[in-house]
Amino acid sequence: MTPDEQKKAAALAALDHVADGMKVGLGTGSTANHFIDALGARVRQGLKVICVPTSIASRQRAAALGIPLATLEEEPSLDVTVDGADEILPRGLVLIKGGGGALTREKIVAASSRKMVVIADASKLMTAQTFGRFPLPVEILPFGARATIRKIKAAIDSLGMSGEIIVRQTGGKDFITDNGGLIADCHLGHITRPTELADALIRIPGVVEQGLFTSIATVALVATGDGVETITP
Repeated sequence: MTPDEQKKAAALAALDHVADGMKVGLGTGSTANHFIDALGARVRQGLKVICVPTSIASRQRAAALGIPLATLEEEPSLDVTVDGADEILPRGLVLIKGGGGALTREKIVAASSRKMVVIADASKLMTAQTFGRFPLPVEILPFGARATIRKIKAAIDSLGMSGEIIVRQTGGKDFITDNGGLIADCHLGHITRPTELADALIRIPGVVEQGLFTSIATVALVATGDGVETITP
């Protein structure tokens, strides 16, 4: 299977975790889009769900498919969230998320769910030696951004890691999240102490959220050429 076919296979497998009457968090990104499309087809066949999207883009896609939607204010406790990941470390199911810039809302929705199901193609599965090749996104406030980035770099250095930190751009301008924040992409190459790094980053004033998801994911469905592999912490 191609990577896109693997994403679709993982998304279809995630439908087994959704039952009639559930409240479902909808992730953001290319893999999550496959799940939204598949869920929309099930809704048209009669499945009853209420969904909370993690981004404006996912809300628009789900609404166009006729999926019933709510906000987290209206439905603060969800049964399951289905979302993709940029990297997955199987041991402990540690994730890097935020390639699409929606990491803050994705984490809030996932943490408000009884279960988080991660869907991915085989390329997202990492080892302890390769985890962190994808730049770690950190959402920061525009106010004092330069000072915040200096503190982020100091926190990374204190844990024995290093790398360039680049404010994400799109179309020649700063990328702005749905929350009005900036994304500082930390190009570390290898993250050796993800839990400690997550704790250090979130304590920095000016950091809204960071893209390491630790102790949040319940199960990962990773599609390979041989089928869909189920991974638990």
